[in-house]
Amino acid sequence: MRHTEIKRLLSANATCIASIILTTLIPSLFLKNFSVLGTHLIWLCICSASVGMVNIILYLILKPNSSMKRSSVAHKVTKFIRCCVYFFASCILFHGIIVLYGAPLIESVLETFLFAVLLSTFTTLHCLCLLGPNFQVWLRVFSKNGAMSIWDNNLQITTMCSMVGAWLGAFPIPLDWDRPWQVWPISCSLGATFGYVAGLLIAPLWIYWNRKQLTYKSR
Repeated sequence: MRHTEIKRLLSANATCIASIILTTLIPSLFLKNFSVLGTHLIWLCICSASVGMVNIILYLILKPNSSMKRSSVAHKVTKFIRCCVYFFASCILFHGIIVLYGAPLIESVLETFLFAVLLSTFTTLHCLCLLGPNFQVWLRVFSKNGAMSIWDNNLQITTMCSMVGAWLGAFPIPLDWDRPWQVWPISCSLGATFGYVAGLLIAPLWIYWNRKQLTYKSR
């Protein structure tokens, strides 16, 4: 395994982490009384947009798992539309799952949907950038020994950490602590964000530690 590829992955993950940190700092320079807790919905929108744009830009620059085949403009447009449909469907699916897990059905609809958008940005958008709108490829990557590159391993780890972080973030909500971060969906979205950042940090370290054992099949 080439060390240069691991360095590219590490730089990409560091850029994503930096984008999340900046979403907590830069908006306060332009928006009065901005804070992650006090204006959480605004932060959710900014964080989702920032992470999404950074992922797309990094994909266009680094081109991980890129195919050597040339595609027509019509094919690229169709692929882009399918990606948009997949992402919107992911937001709706996450919204439904979150409601099934106990989120308010009618109240706080906007809060729940923005949380679903954040989860989709951390998971589905990453899949779309790396694997494209191909559900069968997604299933292959997330199956046992399905990774075909370090980028696939990175995708597996960050997705899992984001989901686990969101799940763990729900535990403090019903506790009678009366803390501002217990308001729905602050603890869950912060848990997903911390989980995503943890995944971005853990993935390159895990890949480097296991680099001699990792073998990949050709695509």
